[in-house]
Amino acid sequence: MHFTLADLVADITQNGAESGAGTVELEVRETGNSAEPGSCGKTEFRFTVKDNGKGMSSEELTRAQDPFVTDGIKHPHRKVGFGLPFLIQTAEASGGGWKMESRKRGEAEHPGTEVSAWFDLGNVDTPPVGDIPGLFRTVLLFSGPDEIVIRRSCEALSLDYEIRKTELIDALGGLEDVQSLILLNQYLRSMEDAEEE
Repeated sequence: MHFTLADLVADITQNGAESGAGTVELEVRETGNSAEPGSCGKTEFRFTVKDNGKGMSSEELTRAQDPFVTDGIKHPHRKVGFGLPFLIQTAEASGGGWKMESRKRGEAEHPGTEVSAWFDLGNVDTPPVGDIPGLFRTVLLFSGPDEIVIRRSCEALSLDYEIRKTELIDALGGLEDVQSLILLNQYLRSMEDAEEE
């Protein structure tokens, strides 16, 4: 079950990472202003996940929106797939929306899938945003793609940065040992806290 928007973002990004993509791009934006203490001036939360994986045909794209259809590959014993349907339901219930486009490998020059969703953070039905640095750490540790690019912006705190997995691996000497993971966590948290100090 998804308890925060960060959980939804992680689930959709994991789909991109498991699509046979060489590159997965995640953009997380928060726009607007709010008087909520400690907030990021949140009015709208929007994310986009883009991959250059195998993509889907229009028929597969339609089926992916049905919670009672799954390909049985990711979770062989499950007969349902709730990821995209939960995203759609949550976005629509919170006064937001969603968009999904895909081009199938072999049928398009630039195959891949792009999923976007946005949420009204002032809506009572919108889940809390959750742990953004924790989300980014999870995404960067997904196996599969050679490159994961994260773009983050928040108007109220003047946050605007980009993180590339390959650059982090070069700087930290990898992302496998405990010390590297501790440094990764500290770095990601410092990026979010930079403007709050």
